[in-house]
Amino acid sequence: MKNKVVLVTGGTSGIGKALVFAFGKAGAKVAYSGRNQQNLDHTAQELSAAGIDNLAINADVSVEADCERMVAETVARYGKLDVLINNAGISMRALFEDLDLDVLRKVMDINFWGTVYSTKFALPYIKAAKGSIIGISSIAGYRGLPARTGYSASKFAMHGFLETLRTELLHSGVHVLIACPGFTASNIRNTALAADGQQQGETPRDEQKMMSAEEVADRILQATIKRKRDLVMTTQGKMAVWVNKLFPSLADKLVYNVMAKEKDSPLKK
Repeated sequence: MKNKVVLVTGGTSGIGKALVFAFGKAGAKVAYSGRNQQNLDHTAQELSAAGIDNLAINADVSVEADCERMVAETVARYGKLDVLINNAGISMRALFEDLDLDVLRKVMDINFWGTVYSTKFALPYIKAAKGSIIGISSIAGYRGLPARTGYSASKFAMHGFLETLRTELLHSGVHVLIACPGFTASNIRNTALAADGQQQGETPRDEQKMMSAEEVADRILQATIKRKRDLVMTTQGKMAVWVNKLFPSLADKLVYNVMAKEKDSPLKK
């Protein structure tokens, strides 16, 4: 990663921030986006104190023009772009029948369209560098999770988009990685949207028993260096993928039971 230029969307918290530090410590110059200027400033100070060359960009990935500007500012600063990490994302938790459809649209705009917009504008530079396009997805992109219809749909869409893009770029030298961390200790569940579009505020899961964002970032860094195509983390995640392929009806019951055990789950016990 020495002297590589890496752009991370949603890089001021959780896995995104851990990725910025992981790639930066590996020698990369890192640009990263976020919607909160205070968080961007704080992250920039931390990175600079660590001796990491960095560029903070205030941008909303659900806005096409912001994504175009984000890539343009990165290239203007560093002259190239080697790695794009589509990390910006939002979750939701509500039964579909209770869900305000604007919530689903917002989740799709950030998780799916944010990936599409960012990749579209970064692609010419990634092709020139024979670099990497990375999507930070979820087990929910392999197996639909109840009370997460919008989130699962957005991750399934991301998978389809990146898999197709990988095939189109087969002879270009571009590396495409789909990384699925599984449940990770981060703020994504705190900021997840409820049925009415308000943040649920409190995580329904035990964060202390989850993989840390730093461990996730390190695994993604290593997978990028090795140019892997897929990365499914945690034993639970791998089992979910394989059980869903081999025994789909059993997977329905197992996933339902696991998700129903969450605190204040909207599913019937």
